[in-house]
Amino acid sequence: MNKKEINELKKNFSDDCSYMTINKVVSAFVDSEKNIKYKSNDIFAALSQDESEQIMINLKKTLSGQLGKNLNEFPFPQASYNEGGAQKLLYDLMISKFTDDELIDAFLNRITEKVAYVSTYAVFAAHCTYSIFNKNKNDDLDMDESEINYNFILTAISPVNTRFDGLIYDDESNSIIKKATADKIVELPTDGFLFPVFSDRMPDINAVMVYSKNAKKPNASVVQDMLECEYNLSSEGEKTVFKALINNVVGEELDYDIVTKVNTKIQDYVAQNANETEIPKINEKKLSSILWEAGVSQESLEKLPQAYEKAMDKKPFTAYNLVEKKTTITMPSVTVNVGKDALDKVRTQMVDGKRCIVIALDEAEVEINGIPASIE
Repeated sequence: MNKKEINELKKNFSDDCSYMTINKVVSAFVDSEKNIKYKSNDIFAALSQDESEQIMINLKKTLSGQLGKNLNEFPFPQASYNEGGAQKLLYDLMISKFTDDELIDAFLNRITEKVAYVSTYAVFAAHCTYSIFNKNKNDDLDMDESEINYNFILTAISPVNTRFDGLIYDDESNSIIKKATADKIVELPTDGFLFPVFSDRMPDINAVMVYSKNAKKPNASVVQDMLECEYNLSSEGEKTVFKALINNVVGEELDYDIVTKVNTKIQDYVAQNANETEIPKINEKKLSSILWEAGVSQESLEKLPQAYEKAMDKKPFTAYNLVEKKTTITMPSVTVNVGKDALDKVRTQMVDGKRCIVIALDEAEVEINGIPASIE
């Protein structure tokens, strides 16, 4: 799926949209010991407005975030199509339109058995139908013609936290008393998934789109164990591998100029592709070009092919996972943060026989700990 396809679904995922129908919703509560304490299977239109709105908020959240960070598409392995496999279960569940109680139980049981969760949580799964209308030359929907219905399951896994409010004002006794019970509050989802994916504006049953609230530390058990897909590096994992790769290839050549130029060129590449529907990727060839333009020698670049294959197995990096929003220079007891617009004000220089970091000052006054101070 690309950005346009995700945005199309997200924009139209509403019970107010005439060509998007949320048919049925399965809800469940799972305690800390992995027991399903409650489950329901409801016609969405029959729910109260308050309940349907809150479920809608949770479900729609799983379509949010940045593609390649919070949202990642995973193909199913071949074994997953067999009886008992994740793809087979999701496909059968989607085809049944939530009318088969045994499939629903198998689905919920798989989540409770396979997903690692530290506390209680709620599950919301909706069976939906989206009428795929053709697009005209202006990229607008042609409302007079629909080619196919896209049936899909959207699932949200939301933590449930216990809240004690302590003292409350009680109307009946007209007094301030200690609250006798605690509320179990369903928070916004930390994990979720969409099956099948909406690729080339058509359903594709061979992949699943996974949502992770924490892109740096996603719940790998959702991908690996529950969905049986090969887990890729998280955004933070990609950045860690990238840094190690650069250090391995460039080595002793690495200095302030090369590091900042590489980051700037990746930032520029992301900006150039900001309006593209596909995620900007950096493969070995593109990385070689970036390093060369940043001033890395040909001798060092000759190490790149072997080092890249070992680090990434020929898979590309997601470009915006590699971007550093600010340049941070650290050494024992000293940290300096440099904004993008100030990179040229910092340089390394020999002073009294010692290599120093020198910062050019436009003004004689700066702020230290938020207090204006004069530096002469």
